[in-house]
Amino acid sequence: MAARARAGIDRSNDGEGAMKAMALAVALVMGGPAVAQSTPVETSASVQALEPQIGQFFETWLREQHAPGLVYGIVRDGRLVAVRGLGTQDQQAKRPVTADTRFRIASMSKAFTALAILDLRDQGKLRLDDLAETYVPEMRGWKYATSDAPRIRIRDLLTHTAGFVDDNPWGDRQQVLTEAEFTAMLKAGVPFSRPQQSAMEYSNFGYATLGRIISNVSGKPYQRYITERILTPLGMTSTGYDVLASPPGSRAIGYRWENGAYLREPDMKDGAFGAMGGVETTASDYAKYVAWLLSAWPARDGAERGPLKRSTVREIVQGSNFAELADRRAGLGEGVCKQATAYAMGWRVIQDCDLSYVTHTGGYPGYGSVVILMPEAGVGVFAFSSRTYGAPVPPAYKVARLMKDAGLATRRPVALTPGMTTGYAAARDVWQAGDILAARDRMAMNMLMDRSAANWRAELARLHGQVGACATDTPIEPVTAMAGRFRWRCDKGDLAGSILLAPTPVPSIQELRFVAVPR
Repeated sequence: MAARARAGIDRSNDGEGAMKAMALAVALVMGGPAVAQSTPVETSASVQALEPQIGQFFETWLREQHAPGLVYGIVRDGRLVAVRGLGTQDQQAKRPVTADTRFRIASMSKAFTALAILDLRDQGKLRLDDLAETYVPEMRGWKYATSDAPRIRIRDLLTHTAGFVDDNPWGDRQQVLTEAEFTAMLKAGVPFSRPQQSAMEYSNFGYATLGRIISNVSGKPYQRYITERILTPLGMTSTGYDVLASPPGSRAIGYRWENGAYLREPDMKDGAFGAMGGVETTASDYAKYVAWLLSAWPARDGAERGPLKRSTVREIVQGSNFAELADRRAGLGEGVCKQATAYAMGWRVIQDCDLSYVTHTGGYPGYGSVVILMPEAGVGVFAFSSRTYGAPVPPAYKVARLMKDAGLATRRPVALTPGMTTGYAAARDVWQAGDILAARDRMAMNMLMDRSAANWRAELARLHGQVGACATDTPIEPVTAMAGRFRWRCDKGDLAGSILLAPTPVPSIQELRFVAVPR
């Protein structure tokens, strides 16, 4: 599932990285809204103004890719601010696609499986570094790729580092396997593509194995466990795994485009491999899930209001293995752009020249899907289509970029801490006095070791001569609780500065920089 070429995405199409403060390297900080428990469609004047462009992105893709139907949604600050169906959900009755039409979302199902595993971890029922064979005894005695290869951990299955071969599109067609057939497959063992923990290689088989672990550890089918622990608490009443049980007329029927015509894909029943791609949902339901995920940012005090802990949600998007750098795929933006990519747990994380986000696609016989989250901004974009391996990645990416450029997906401000207030006052005192010793009591012990007081006076005098008098009443912009940046308007230009506090109980500055900026 989410086959890189066929589902409209490749390994260069996901990632997340660090931001740079002015003249000061600081860590990327995620911001976030208050917890939102519901996602009613709400008219947003700012998003509404972008709707003609948003709609055009998806309409063009629908037409050019010969997708029978599509639905897209935008979540912002815990609310579904835009949702629209395009095309028809079936080629016979020609019912229009709506926010309540059910689509299979293929590999976007993996995130639910990953969350269920971490939920069991949180309950103390397993550990991510436990050997998978502890919970799947059929894996014991497997012949590994090399004699010195480590045995497979649960963590390896979550991050696609178990050594299994990239199994698209074979894995998609295993959806219908019964649990007994899957047991026989596990007992027989599988060949390995590479030694364990040596590289990331996408595996549907690995996520199916995670489904078996959920079932064995919880004592109930993984579908039921995920429904009870995640779907039901979030009010996702139109979401599940058994597509054959969906109400008649509610489903988007899957097709592939072949020889200039639509060919109906078979409805694959629920089975053992559903943990890697079997979820069927609606835009209305999925928006609730997206809003809940985004509500995990920022880290904060206060009661937990979701089915899983906020820290657990944030954990699944930590891209921490075998990062890659490649050109951004064509169709996502102008010019050459590099993307840094890493796989987390059911999510890819990426940073490119335009966006920092987490994402996953789904590709399946009859369906394609994509979700893009910008957690630090509280914004999510998703889209489902009813065409084989038709993941609407380009329009979803363009919408995310459009939202950012319009100021609707900006990082939330970091709270100003007492330490940063103290540090900023010290920076003002240093500048106004032209002497680092004016705030010596608020400087860390390294400051005068790294640059002498005489050198500081000389440098400050040079900058004063370059920019003149400055208005220092501009508020500081916190980047983290321990770092901030500021920019003052001066007579002959601007003065940009940055502060980095030391890890001391009493606030003190370990790095202070001033840079003249021509106007």
